[in-house]
Amino acid sequence: MGYTIAEKIMGRASRAGAPVPAGTEVEVKPDYVLGYDFPGYLDLIFKQMKEEFGIERVAEPERYALFIDHMVPANTPEEEELHIVTRTWCAENGVRLHEREGIGHQVAAEAGYAVPGGFVVHFDGHIAQLGAFGTLAIGIHTQLLEAFVRERIDFTVPETTRVNLTGRLAPGVMARDVFHHLVRVLGPRSCRFQVLELGGPALGDISLEGRQTITGLAMFTGALTAICNPDRLALDYAKAHVTQPFEPQASDADATYAALHEVDLTDLAPIVVVPPNPAATADLADHAGLEVQAGYLGSCASGRLEDLRAAAAVLKGRRVAPGFQLHVVPTSQAIMADAAREGLLTTLIEAGAFVTSSSCDYCYGRIATMTAGQRAVSTGTLNVTGRMGSPDSEIYLCNAAAVAASALEGRIADPRPYLAEATEAGA
Repeated sequence: MGYTIAEKIMGRASRAGAPVPAGTEVEVKPDYVLGYDFPGYLDLIFKQMKEEFGIERVAEPERYALFIDHMVPANTPEEEELHIVTRTWCAENGVRLHEREGIGHQVAAEAGYAVPGGFVVHFDGHIAQLGAFGTLAIGIHTQLLEAFVRERIDFTVPETTRVNLTGRLAPGVMARDVFHHLVRVLGPRSCRFQVLELGGPALGDISLEGRQTITGLAMFTGALTAICNPDRLALDYAKAHVTQPFEPQASDADATYAALHEVDLTDLAPIVVVPPNPAATADLADHAGLEVQAGYLGSCASGRLEDLRAAAAVLKGRRVAPGFQLHVVPTSQAIMADAAREGLLTTLIEAGAFVTSSSCDYCYGRIATMTAGQRAVSTGTLNVTGRMGSPDSEIYLCNAAAVAASALEGRIADPRPYLAEATEAGA
């Protein structure tokens, strides 16, 4: 009997120490417990640990890491006081704190928590993007308290849906489009409470950054998380960043899946997700020409080097439309530094983009909010009502190149003509 990568990782992290089939009740020990500073989350966990469980300090502090990536910088005394609580707790517990290094889900990979074959928990489901490296990373929401007060947490090994990607992406089509196409083809509840496992020949043509985009958005298929069997790209990255020994896992050829799908990417075109439903996917061409006033290029889903490169290729030598607000927020400070070295930031700034240091604040509408009647094109994680300001504003999700093209025209625009021109100019 073969096992999926999820069944192998869960089994390894359980008392069994060996693969266990889906549906098995297990007690698992996470390799890392992660979380970010936000009102009602970590501060409440700290309080409950002490007042309800009498625990002053976590055991094995090396298994924990926290992030200050929201409300950065603080704009009220209360926000700074919250950060102080997190800093103090980490110092007292000997827990590693990542502050102002970027969005935590990306920083987690850079800091070595994306361990192939590892098991990671967080309260935010976007941590699933560590699955790009062969890590089983799951957002467990309210159950995270259990991971702070116990060595092991109770879990039911989830079933897995496997998707094999075939074909090859056309120029101007990005990993962002691949994910939204999966939602369109499979449906927003297709992987409910399951692991979405990605494979197939086309996956090898998608960068690690692109795989992070796809896995990090897995919750919008209903999945608990997503994962890829680690290939040479993922293992080389891990060897350069992970500081502990690790044992990569991979699904067996005869593993049992809840469902198996094959998705051909050959004819895929740029996609937009129409507000206010994150599952309302449509071809970008169907909405081209719709007036937009703002653009956001960033978030834990799409603000990495390949996104910045695509936007810079579209914008190079051009200026954004008058009155259009283009906000560019690299996913981490390390990515921002790399983009500066490549000259990408210069290109973006000269085109009229407002480039700022990495944080989650643009994505959830704390900064650069819209007023009633405005529309944005965005690489953020959600397009629900009020996400970026007024409940009477609208958010159209799309890839980074499409955000840049739309910024030039002040209307939803296809990036492919701009990218083709850039390719010809560079030939």
